[in-house]
Amino acid sequence: MMKLRIPAAAARDENREPHSPFSVPSRRQFLTGIAALGAAALIPAGGPSALMGAQTAARKRPRRIDVHHHPSLPAALAGPSTGARTFSTGPTPAAWTPATALEMMDQGGCDLTVLSSGGNDGPLCRKYNDYMAKLVSDYPGRFGMFTSLPFPDIDATLKEIEYGMDTLKADGVRLGTSYNGKWLGDPVFAPVFEELNRRKAVLYTHPGAPSCCARLVEGIGDATVEFGTDTTRAIVRMIFSGSSARYPDMRVIFSHAGGTMPYLIVRLIKDSGAVPRGFPAEASRFYYDTAQVGGAGAMFALRQVVPVSQIVFGTDYPYISVAQTAKLLKDSKVFTAQELQQIDNGNALQLFPKYAV
Repeated sequence: MMKLRIPAAAARDENREPHSPFSVPSRRQFLTGIAALGAAALIPAGGPSALMGAQTAARKRPRRIDVHHHPSLPAALAGPSTGARTFSTGPTPAAWTPATALEMMDQGGCDLTVLSSGGNDGPLCRKYNDYMAKLVSDYPGRFGMFTSLPFPDIDATLKEIEYGMDTLKADGVRLGTSYNGKWLGDPVFAPVFEELNRRKAVLYTHPGAPSCCARLVEGIGDATVEFGTDTTRAIVRMIFSGSSARYPDMRVIFSHAGGTMPYLIVRLIKDSGAVPRGFPAEASRFYYDTAQVGGAGAMFALRQVVPVSQIVFGTDYPYISVAQTAKLLKDSKVFTAQELQQIDNGNALQLFPKYAV
């Protein structure tokens, strides 16, 4: 019988802080955030660029690239009834500001974060997109962005793709894993996927709880269980519908290591007889981030299904930090030092080569 071997742990990276998983922000982080909220609800022009430009210019390759990071709109932009992260029912995190985000990134050795927001309300999407573009401009080399899309309004979604990609120069777009009982891969997404495939765009996906399955377990937030399940539904729909093969130039990132997909792989292979290349080959077309799943069990399962080249670093900040995520990955002992570097930045640079200069 063939034995599975887990590679030896990588040597300690001095850029990683020895935080324990799921620790709370430091007093300094908290005070910095309060000060930033009071003094700079809208980002000041000029100053941040000068402050961060020299540090960024000194490096030719980002140390870490975080592809899963959720900003919040300043109160002055958000309006009275627009929550910062409407897609989550998990624990409420500390307030997000550019200052707290940058300090957290620096503590964890992260040079670049690609921002993404939740929700699909049209006006709110535009507010988020313009705000994220301002962050990208004011903090060069520190922030990228995925354009939020007002799906299921197809016409508005196509217009927002054009605005985000051509005007704002976004790094890709964001969609939820399902809308109104339709999962990614359903024919309703075809016009959007055709446009993203034409552009060879990156599609970042984030789960939610569909109407069928929200708040099923009393006292347990949907993010704890249902989000991973919804990601799995989307992956399976994409592959079984033929969408993964039909749109080969659209690069897709799935959150949270693909949800429960790696654990269901035997069943999925068994039931995928109609998939010409087979389920594992199609699943390996996608990328998978490490947000809140950096432990040994999830990572070992994922790397048995897809090559390490398809795993990208993601945190889910402000719910967990760069340092915490990096420590989980290192302590898992699943990856070699070279593989950890691939996950830190090398794989993401295949998706975003403009940051490799």
